[in-house]
Amino acid sequence: MKKIGLCICYSVKNYGSMLQAYATQQYVQKSGLDYEIIRYIKKHDLKFYVSSCIRLLNSNFRKEVLRRLSYKINLKKNPNLKNNLSIRNSKFEDFERNNFNNLSNISFTYSELQEKGKELSAYLVGSDQLWLPAGLSTNFYNLNFASDNAIKISYATSFGVSKIPSYQRKKTADYLKRIQFLSVREQKGVQIIKDIAKRDAELVVDPTLLLTEEEWCSFIPPKKIIEDEYIFVYFIGNNPSQRKKVEELKEKTDLKIVVLRHIDEYIPEDEKFGDIGLYDVGPAEFVNLIRNANFVCTDSFHGSVFSIINQKQFIVFNRFDDSEKNSTNSRIDSLCNILELQERRFNKNLDIYDQMETPIDYKETNEKLTKLRESSMLFLEKAFSSIKDM
Repeated sequence: MKKIGLCICYSVKNYGSMLQAYATQQYVQKSGLDYEIIRYIKKHDLKFYVSSCIRLLNSNFRKEVLRRLSYKINLKKNPNLKNNLSIRNSKFEDFERNNFNNLSNISFTYSELQEKGKELSAYLVGSDQLWLPAGLSTNFYNLNFASDNAIKISYATSFGVSKIPSYQRKKTADYLKRIQFLSVREQKGVQIIKDIAKRDAELVVDPTLLLTEEEWCSFIPPKKIIEDEYIFVYFIGNNPSQRKKVEELKEKTDLKIVVLRHIDEYIPEDEKFGDIGLYDVGPAEFVNLIRNANFVCTDSFHGSVFSIINQKQFIVFNRFDDSEKNSTNSRIDSLCNILELQERRFNKNLDIYDQMETPIDYKETNEKLTKLRESSMLFLEKAFSSIKDM
């Protein structure tokens, strides 16, 4: 039997990343393919530090470096925060250890990775924001390490931005042209590939949406985390006005606010936001918190996805201002557009309670989702058949 190498972001302590990697693995297993999760941890040599200095010219990369530095500084200043985050991290580690298998040996250098790229019949990259411009130089998630003879598949991979920097356009076009089966999860991604590589890419659903609500219940059994009724709040961005809107919703519903704090950065004001701040939450608990919520408020793509899967009343806020150069709002725009859920985007001109209570026709939404899921499966079946026929 032919084996496929999965280049998936399974080991990052991020709910969406880990759950989409898990869904990808589950779908590949269901398809009957033998697989191996490719692991690459690049050693930090002089060349790495020189290239990192050059990458600081990229504002997105620079912002990420500053965020991580700020996080580390705040951990040293705040022992309680450090303890709470270690609790959260341990839940991610438990989920990773218990749910991801068939791991490759770790490649520590690019030459080792290239050798790995000669071993297998095919390689699949997906999903998440693995084609962010800031990560281009690693040559891992763009499958540049894989041999010319190997079948290369992109499933629902995201650029994470609406525009590729001009100085990266040629390199981006080069790797896109090597991938035989090309798909993305956003309409903007289809446009980028058409513009840069002159190719037609398939628009497919995120891997988490390949699995039905029933399948998710079989993989992650339903469990109540909070006994009371509540509004579940999953904000990654630091937007005080959005917190105030959630508090308005609380006043009108008399529901408790359950919140996950300090997801992407330390936000001191969030210590006083919400009634119940949880840290003992891994990917499974995250899914169950959405399942059992009365309402969901989020600025997260996967927060929106699992609200839809579980047919919740939800509102999705913008994490970034649309004018920001490195805004990643496009993936949420695409999700809401293709499922015709634009009215779930936060509207400052509406009362938040009225907007939240506006019924969602989930029968119609699920019909659209089923069609998208079926077309996405057809894309994967075609790609996987080419491997079996080798």
